[in-house]
Amino acid sequence: MGGIIALVVILILIVMILLSCIKIVPQAHAYVVERLGAYQQTWSVGLHLKVPFIDKVAKRVILKEQVVDFAPQPVITKDNVTMRIDTVVFFQITDPKLFAYGVENPIMAIENLTATTLRNIIGEMELDQTLTSREVINTKMRASLDIATDPWGIKVNRVELKNIIPPAAIQDAMEKQMKAERERREAILRAEGEKKSTVLVAEGQKESAILEAEAEKQSAILRAEAQKEKMIREAEGEAEAILKVQKATADGIRMIREAGADEAVLKIKSLEAFEKAADGQATKIIIPSEIQGLAGLAASAKEILK
Repeated sequence: MGGIIALVVILILIVMILLSCIKIVPQAHAYVVERLGAYQQTWSVGLHLKVPFIDKVAKRVILKEQVVDFAPQPVITKDNVTMRIDTVVFFQITDPKLFAYGVENPIMAIENLTATTLRNIIGEMELDQTLTSREVINTKMRASLDIATDPWGIKVNRVELKNIIPPAAIQDAMEKQMKAERERREAILRAEGEKKSTVLVAEGQKESAILEAEAEKQSAILRAEAQKEKMIREAEGEAEAILKVQKATADGIRMIREAGADEAVLKIKSLEAFEKAADGQATKIIIPSEIQGLAGLAASAKEILK
């Protein structure tokens, strides 16, 4: 009975050992395998078997991009201003073997390397330049860190300055400067607004004067056209009246001629027609030469008849 139990125990141990030799590497991971303490190979994604008691998984490596947020580091600018800057580093492991054997503590190494690189870059820049050149600093740091971490199997994809914390005195001075700048911009905007308002008022007055002048011009034109129309109608009325008088005279002369009157009577009737025409508003009447001689005769006849 005891032998059976021992056999079962042995079988269970064998099964457990065999199961422990089966390894499944998940996605975006890699296993560094050692055999008898020496590097053997790197397992990628999938099912793998290792030799019991000889092979072991020395390091499990994550191949996804990783983010490390480092605490603020004190740095000194070129103009001797001490400030604190914290950085965020985005990196990715590209070679699991180098990552496992390149450096003892990769994260601590990256942190120290970031601090020293940041001090070197900021030490060459003044305070104002530091506050306005984040992109330049990020680019320089990424290039330096990427070169330095290549032997460790690490690729630095991006470096960002998270916070730049200047001294309290500098912050107060910056706030006062910003307040003064805002007040200056406000004064400029107010002056520009008043200027635009004055220009708009002047343009409105100008447009109003132009419209008034145009209206007066149109009114004068209409008045002149009305006066012209009136004069034309009056002239047409006078002409029509003269034509009617002439027509009546001509009709009278024709009737006299048809009645058998002589030449003297016809001329006297013509003279009477001109006399009636002169009773109007005409200031000048041209009398035909053939009846001018009868004017005196008609006057003498009137005297005799009196």
